[in-house]
Amino acid sequence: MHLELVAHVAASIVQNVEQVILGKRRAVVDAVATLLARGHVLLQDVPGVGKTMLARSLAVSVGGVFKRLQCTPDLLPSDITGVTLYDQRQGAFRFRAGPVFSNVLLADEINRTSPRTQSSLLECMDERQVTVDGRTHPLPQPFLVIATENPSDHEGVYPLPESQLDRFMTRLWLDYPTEDDEKLIVGRHLAGAPIDALESVTDPETVRAMQAAVETVQVNDEVVAYAVALCRRTRVHPHVALGASTRATLQLSRLAQAHAVLAGRDYVLPDDVKRLALAVLAHRITLKPEARLEDVTPETVIQEIRDEYPVATSARPPFLQVRKAASG
Repeated sequence: MHLELVAHVAASIVQNVEQVILGKRRAVVDAVATLLARGHVLLQDVPGVGKTMLARSLAVSVGGVFKRLQCTPDLLPSDITGVTLYDQRQGAFRFRAGPVFSNVLLADEINRTSPRTQSSLLECMDERQVTVDGRTHPLPQPFLVIATENPSDHEGVYPLPESQLDRFMTRLWLDYPTEDDEKLIVGRHLAGAPIDALESVTDPETVRAMQAAVETVQVNDEVVAYAVALCRRTRVHPHVALGASTRATLQLSRLAQAHAVLAGRDYVLPDDVKRLALAVLAHRITLKPEARLEDVTPETVIQEIRDEYPVATSARPPFLQVRKAASG
């Protein structure tokens, strides 16, 4: 699939989602880019700002199968992956697939379920497969997990383990809309839910081809060195107890490829990496206890690291012009 066509379809997806999610272009673009980069999204924000609607509208836009998983303290791993049951009529055991067998899985309030249940998503997110009773079942493609997370100071939540956080390519925020956007939202919903009128603009097969095409975007040695430098710096920062993994470096580079296409280029700039560092790295680092006492946050650490490394921007011209809606 030609990259110009990828950019055109991606712009259509962004515009379609924005019929439901108003005033949050950067979050929408980052979510679409994460899908194209074969990643997963963690949405951390207060309730009622559109996290569920973002997942639903993205699923509808790509014509994929959408499943919702309401995470509760009593949720079991088999409620996610599926279970093997004995079929008396056929006299054999049969696998009953769980909600993870979908194109877009919304894990709503993921940090309200236990760490044991959360860990059942690790294989699904990393290897796109489920192993139950010794048998491996491939998941549909594309496969995207969008998990919503309540702030850690809310009641009844479990912290996500580091291994789980590391599976999410990006952590995004929606935040409250502006006053004008909130007026538009209320006006639209009083006339009927916009999600009910939303139609698909592509299909899963096309998305799979787009994902393969994005992987052909050029990433030169300068960009790789810059991504590696940012991630390695998190591992020796004085405020950080656990820095970004090698998986983080790879996913930062992959996401930069998707953003390059959305920006109208067939190559990645160091600026792409710098712009995405906060969304890809902040949720992966663990601060030392004394840093928390000094009101240091993962976000301030990543911003400080970005400022340490100057970026040299290439002067090469873009290979195509993408509509402004997809440039975020």
